[in-house]
Amino acid sequence: MLRRRPVPRFLLDERRMEEAVDGITERIETVIIGGGQAGLAAGYHLAERGRPFMILDASTRIGTSWRDRWDSLVLFTPARYSGSFPTKDDVADYLEQYAVRFELPVRRGVHVDQVSGDGSGFLVRAGDLRIGAENVIVATGANREPRVPVLAEQLDPAIVQLHSSEYRRPSQLREGGVLIVGAGNSGADIAMEVVRDHPTWLSGPDTGHVPVRIETAFARHVVFRIVRFLGLHVLTVRTPMGRKARQKLASHGGPLVRVKPKDLSAAGVARVPRTVGVREGAPVLDDGNVIDVTNVIWCTGFRQDLSWIDLSVFGEEGEPVHERGVAPGAPGLYFVGLPFQYAAASDVLPGVGRDAAYIAKVLVERRSYPEPAFAARSA
Repeated sequence: MLRRRPVPRFLLDERRMEEAVDGITERIETVIIGGGQAGLAAGYHLAERGRPFMILDASTRIGTSWRDRWDSLVLFTPARYSGSFPTKDDVADYLEQYAVRFELPVRRGVHVDQVSGDGSGFLVRAGDLRIGAENVIVATGANREPRVPVLAEQLDPAIVQLHSSEYRRPSQLREGGVLIVGAGNSGADIAMEVVRDHPTWLSGPDTGHVPVRIETAFARHVVFRIVRFLGLHVLTVRTPMGRKARQKLASHGGPLVRVKPKDLSAAGVARVPRTVGVREGAPVLDDGNVIDVTNVIWCTGFRQDLSWIDLSVFGEEGEPVHERGVAPGAPGLYFVGLPFQYAAASDVLPGVGRDAAYIAKVLVERRSYPEPAFAARSA
């Protein structure tokens, strides 16, 4: 979890509220974009070093990204002291309390439209706001746009379609069968819930599963400590094992953690091959079978959308090019919370704090040795 050591009260940069030329209405040393766990962790570590910053978040309340997930969502990792598993609302409340406790300057309801270079630093555009900054930390995560296959448009309009980001509870569904596309943890968890009232098919390849029950004392006291150590210190971009795991996770997803294959079978969830097409408005599986359902839930993940960053920091596939979160193509631009940014745990609570501390350290050190200016993204 995020560190909880008290830090001095944040002090605003004296230039922050100055009216400036070139349309810039505010200036600040560092702008952090995103007020989730990554952004708050980055803010904590900058505040600890006495650096001025502001956090911009599009939501009107801290923790919204957690509150807006399905009602029954429970984390895989137990709380440190109680041994119970936090709900998604517990995590949201924790983040909200964290921001208050450390007096982190979060501006809520501010949607960033563009980050570009202004010659000597960055220009952050958010509605009518024009904020000049020496540094920008992108803490929005890379996977925020729901990914739904094109074939979804070909399904019968009478079929209820929801992405996992839209699913909240079974009452959203019509009577009849449910096809869940995507057999990862989200798909398996939702399948176990909707199968109570609906015939349910879970479509997608088997990604493996954790062989132990995570609710047991052995798992809490032994297994999670091993997994935490591996995720933080062994499976990193610096080790051959970590680089291999990074590639595998990117293409196949992780193993099932709480739900086991036998749980799905016992509950009556039918495992079926990948969904590859549509015939007469109904989904078609890889084996040619047609599934007659009235509901489809797309547990197909999220796509990367950082198109609002107007800088030359992207690779051929549109991925941000960085070295442990530091963008070499734009000195002063940083990332926190990317999947496998440095280690397997980089985008989850146990790992994001370490990455944020590293970025804060690099940012402060760079101020003593400024690098050359950078170029805007080519058209």
